[in-house]
Amino acid sequence: MNRLRYIFSICVVMLTPAFVINARSNISAINSTQRKQLIDDAWQFTLVQNDKGEQVPTSFQMVDLPHDWSILNDFTKGAAMGNDGGYLPAGKGLYKKTLVATNDDIGKGRHMLYLEGAYMDAHVFVNDSLVGHRPYGYSSVLYDLSSYLKPGENELSISVDNSQQRNARWYTGSGIYRHVWLLNLPNTHVKPWSVYITTPKVEKYRSTVKASFDVNGQSDGFTASVYIKNSDGKLLYETNTPINSESNNVEFKDVPLELWDIDSPYIYTLEICLKDKDGNIIDTIDETFGVRKIEYSVSEGFKLNDRPVLLTGACVHSDNGLIGARSYDAAEAHKVKMLKEAGFNAVRTSHNHPAPSFLDECDRQGILVIDEAFDGWRWEKKPFDYSKHIDQWWDADIKSLVLRDRNHPSIICWSIGNEVIERKQIEVVKTAKKLADLCRELDPTRPVTSALCTWDHEWDIFDPLAAELDIVGYNYLMHKAEDDHNRVPDRIMWQTESYPRDAFDNWSRTANLPYVIGDFVWTGIDYLGESGIGKYYYAGENNTEFFVSDQWPWHSSYCGDIDLIYQRKPISHYREILYSDKPSLFMYVKEPEGYYGSINESMWGTYPSWESWTWPGYEGKPIEIEVITKFPAVRLYVNGSEYDTKKVTYDTKYKAVFSVPYEAGNIKSVALDKNGDETDYLSIMETAGNPVAVKLTANRNILTANNQDLIFVLAEVVDKNGNLVPIADNEITFSVLGEGELIGSGSADPKSTQGYHHPNHKAWKGKVGAVIKSTGKPGNVIIKAEAIGLKVAQIKLKSLRQK
Repeated sequence: MNRLRYIFSICVVMLTPAFVINARSNISAINSTQRKQLIDDAWQFTLVQNDKGEQVPTSFQMVDLPHDWSILNDFTKGAAMGNDGGYLPAGKGLYKKTLVATNDDIGKGRHMLYLEGAYMDAHVFVNDSLVGHRPYGYSSVLYDLSSYLKPGENELSISVDNSQQRNARWYTGSGIYRHVWLLNLPNTHVKPWSVYITTPKVEKYRSTVKASFDVNGQSDGFTASVYIKNSDGKLLYETNTPINSESNNVEFKDVPLELWDIDSPYIYTLEICLKDKDGNIIDTIDETFGVRKIEYSVSEGFKLNDRPVLLTGACVHSDNGLIGARSYDAAEAHKVKMLKEAGFNAVRTSHNHPAPSFLDECDRQGILVIDEAFDGWRWEKKPFDYSKHIDQWWDADIKSLVLRDRNHPSIICWSIGNEVIERKQIEVVKTAKKLADLCRELDPTRPVTSALCTWDHEWDIFDPLAAELDIVGYNYLMHKAEDDHNRVPDRIMWQTESYPRDAFDNWSRTANLPYVIGDFVWTGIDYLGESGIGKYYYAGENNTEFFVSDQWPWHSSYCGDIDLIYQRKPISHYREILYSDKPSLFMYVKEPEGYYGSINESMWGTYPSWESWTWPGYEGKPIEIEVITKFPAVRLYVNGSEYDTKKVTYDTKYKAVFSVPYEAGNIKSVALDKNGDETDYLSIMETAGNPVAVKLTANRNILTANNQDLIFVLAEVVDKNGNLVPIADNEITFSVLGEGELIGSGSADPKSTQGYHHPNHKAWKGKVGAVIKSTGKPGNVIIKAEAIGLKVAQIKLKSLRQK
């Protein structure tokens, strides 16, 4: 018996009767309602081994999934994850749940567990028998439980081992951080992940849709009815086909379907109904899809549905800020919404399989995706990373990614790796070919990429590696584009990572070089771990990069266009304006040199700049104001008086820069048209007064009472006129009454050491964020935010039953 199995056995003995009563799912009830049933509620969890490698007393507690035990701690300098993982603890954990089955259930069909993600090295047991395991914490896995189940109560246990640190270069979380499902299938059924939908002909109102699928079980004389339905569930098209024991294919020719696009992401549903000889429906499965065409070439760049598109992309890690790795659908939806609102039309899922719900939201909201498999390959970056598993598991992990995700219209490319360490070894070409060929075999409709880099002068030697890719990813090397195009004229490129400060130069290359089809900045959103990347710092503070030394008390990055509480930074607005043709204007103020200290920028950093005209003690001293716009000129007013007018051109990088002696009051910038007349596009900043109140804003007014839905709340310290006080650092405490639960709160301060499980946090730049989850009951949700000496803020929301 191996060690994990031994730990499992001990925990079974110590299990209390209350667990059997409370943490259970009835297979019979599931069979009568749904083919696929979410079983996230009411698991028993215990930490088996702590951060110090010590066995801990078994003490089960009831938890709901998604669950991440690491985020429920303070940031601690000595934590095992260290600088890479945001100074949070790891360890080993065990989850348990009882499945109740009848004799009829056992013989009726197949019962499968669908584990979307567990970090990491998850082992699945039923009744003390090992069903299977997967080392990679980002792979979704299907486990067939059928032969392990018996009539009555069955103990389902999942052990998770994240004790081998360090195993990643960023915060991963610990535990079953994504959804868990039960699939209850009849003896004859459509094989999970076998449905594959393609659109070989794409024309507006005249497209061809093909679908293939596999059937498991006895199917002689069976037929399948296949339907296409619109987003409202209305039946549009139907076809029927006899069933083969292996692959089955259907085709809808020249159907007038709307095209999926980033501006109009139209989604359809393909439904397959298996019928026996008598016409009875045996199994039903549906898959969403979109009709769209992607093309890319050195002469015409990237096209979506025959329309040229400049890819303005963001690299995005998988954590969800204040709630850690927990992948609630509402968190993924909010993340995509913020990226879309920030002007991004593409994301790269760096550097791992994304959450299924993240891809669902990219489909719904219209963002293109590079779907990435791995960070590294056979040479390690961290002592316990994927290099320990790739030789045995690469095939299964690539299949998990591509088979699971290939029907998403948002996905435009598969990425097989990132900055692999063995890049100068000849075997790297063989590895790349092996991974890329499997992607193409499973899905020949999409290109394959990998992010290449070098930190020395040898770049041309990677041409054989680049030749294995359909599109070559450049990390921080787009300045090589012109020379590389002359040397390899048929190479299509995109910058898979770039420094935030290089926004203008990277936009310029993407806009002017057709063979450079996009830029993906590192990163779209601040993330936990890689602590200190993107920092700015003052004289006397740690002046090294995150990969050189520990950065404590930094626990997160600061290189994102959007911060940890989903507030946009000035660099975000700059990037959006560069890539957009829509008229707009944005103004910000550069922090005065020496105001808090002498300012330095790190490699991924940008100069600290704020939407603030509140600089007490700096009266009379010059402050730089920058205004971003593509209008030809900008006029600045200070306290109502015209101060100066500046031209804005490509040569000024679409910035107007003003140096203004600081005085309290207000500043206003106005865009001028080509005739020199003022437009309606303007920005105003006012000096804030003393803090008098807390202001609360929620991203939505209604929750779904499903124990899963989330509301994102922003608390701001404001003055008597309702203006944000950007220098306020009052401690704000959140409380939730009614049918809601506070599951995370904190500021965007990357150096705060207080964990996000606390309800109270000091404001940073006047702001604190919070995340509230619904319960399973409908009712009112009252959210309060209070601070000593300030007027209390309160909002009242509704939680309603799911329709």
